[in-house]
Amino acid sequence: MIAYVRGVLGEKSPTTAVVEAAGVGYEMLIPLSTYERLPREGGEVKLLAFHSVREDGETLFGFATENERELFTRLTGVSGVGPKTALAILSGASVSELASAIASRDAKRISAIKGVGKKTAEKICVELRDKVSALAFSGDLSPVKSGVAADAVTALRALGFGDEASAKMVADVLAKNPEADDVEKVIKLALASR
Repeated sequence: MIAYVRGVLGEKSPTTAVVEAAGVGYEMLIPLSTYERLPREGGEVKLLAFHSVREDGETLFGFATENERELFTRLTGVSGVGPKTALAILSGASVSELASAIASRDAKRISAIKGVGKKTAEKICVELRDKVSALAFSGDLSPVKSGVAADAVTALRALGFGDEASAKMVADVLAKNPEADDVEKVIKLALASR
């Protein structure tokens, strides 16, 4: 298995990147979010990899962040969602936006992405709903705060708040209180703001 490819960025386009490492050019299919983070051609780059092996060939997918790769892997685990569809989904919205839509069962938002039908979007929401809450807060948060946010949302749901309300309460608390760094503190602040 190939975990990542580090080297010189030989070529880039919104859908592919070629990374030269040890004299070999690795062509990787990438989401738009990764393309936006790439350096200029000739610059040093490290892309996390997902190596897809099928009867008809092998394909490397590249990602700028672990959260992109993790969501991609989870999406390809949904029956009927192949690697290229998962890549299109990641190109259609940010990781945190997709995770929020999945966690709140917003199939309409996901089906708005080109190439994703209503039934596929609903299946993604059903199968991944409980598996993506930590990614919903991944955009601007450290991995520790992402975990705190996900745990706080889960706790608020256990207290009877809906998925969307819980996520919004936690997001508001973290935006207003960047020093909030443990689950108990986040929950107290969220409940106090109601």
